[in-house]
Amino acid sequence: MAVKAIPEGYHTVTPYLIVRGADKTVDFLKKAFGAEYAFDPMMTPDGLIMHAEIKIGDSRVMISEATEQHPAMKSMLHLYVPDVDAVYQRAIAAGGTSVMEPKDQFYGDRGGGVNDPSGNHWYIATHKEDVAPAELKKRAEAHLKQQGKAA
Repeated sequence: MAVKAIPEGYHTVTPYLIVRGADKTVDFLKKAFGAEYAFDPMMTPDGLIMHAEIKIGDSRVMISEATEQHPAMKSMLHLYVPDVDAVYQRAIAAGGTSVMEPKDQFYGDRGGGVNDPSGNHWYIATHKEDVAPAELKKRAEAHLKQQGKAA
């Protein structure tokens, strides 16, 4: 039997976080988003995470401690959850820093954001409404007008 080009349990795109304090970031992700290790992490001889894969819902995120060869990079990730308000509060309690409290958005989501201990931005959302393309365009124009920006 042929080997699958995309292994079982993975998607076409998998985020890979390279951070300072990978262990603290993993702890935050466990507490805030219910993350679990997909398998035991590979560690460096001095006890740092060389490579780990965690599952959040149906998705995997790879993570490692920053090195000289692979320096830390901040990123932004989008996370859909059933209850954005509860997850946002859990993320704050887990040590996340608020970027934006959850609020209803013109595009049909209720969303907010936090930064994790490594400075990565997690935008957390619950989809509340399917918005047709024509209505989305209209709402976007109104939103930009309200913000004082031309569409």
